[in-house]
Amino acid sequence: MTQTATQLEPPATLREKLSRDEVSAGDTVSLLGFDVRIKDVENFHTLYKNIFYRRLYHFHCDHPDPRVLDCGSHIGLSILYFKHSYPAARVIGFEPDPIVLDYLRENIGRNGLTDVEIVPAALAKGTDRSILYSDELSGGTLAEYVGDGVDPSTPMSEVACVRLRDYLDGPVDFLKMTIEGAETDVLLDCENRLRRVARMVVEYHHLPGRPRTLHKILGVLDRCGFDYLIHDFDAETNPKSQPPFRLSPRSRYSLLIYAQRRA
Repeated sequence: MTQTATQLEPPATLREKLSRDEVSAGDTVSLLGFDVRIKDVENFHTLYKNIFYRRLYHFHCDHPDPRVLDCGSHIGLSILYFKHSYPAARVIGFEPDPIVLDYLRENIGRNGLTDVEIVPAALAKGTDRSILYSDELSGGTLAEYVGDGVDPSTPMSEVACVRLRDYLDGPVDFLKMTIEGAETDVLLDCENRLRRVARMVVEYHHLPGRPRTLHKILGVLDRCGFDYLIHDFDAETNPKSQPPFRLSPRSRYSLLIYAQRRA
């Protein structure tokens, strides 16, 4: 097991340190006082850059115990960020991918985090079980959202599904959503409860063969009283969105939507 002491440092410095220490998949690194078992070195570097260094999920809360819904928790780095920012935060994390679920549970348990509930299920517009295709690294996609064709070697599993609206049973200070294509249907399913959310960051995915639905998300946010802005990560994380612009039926890209409920 390799230990790499990681304070908040530039991503390029972290990359050099991981390489120098010969950190590999399954090793444990130290991150701002947390011990984190990583699934993949390159993916860890990207998540560190976006979550901890660039603070994509940063939010301000007037009370010390914000309620956070973390939709697509992966190995738990976003949950660690929320607990680093607000140690008393009450977090519900949703993660259906059995390949990364053990990492998530281990990273929550080994750091002794309290007030964290893990829901081992996919978020969907219904509660029927579904097939999840996993890339074994950054996330899994439900069968109905995979788009054109699936590599027959892609790992797949049957997973439980839950509706996000059932967890919007009271005020939510922050909603983070990275659910690999299901975001439009899930948000539309929650429309009459979204006003309970103060702010959110949603990752919109366009996959080849799937209809473009960004306008539907922006429509429901507007109807529910949110102001919003759209961001596209950076050239390393999301090269398909960088100029010179190209768009074709095979285009694959993602966008970040930050939304804040109007006063």
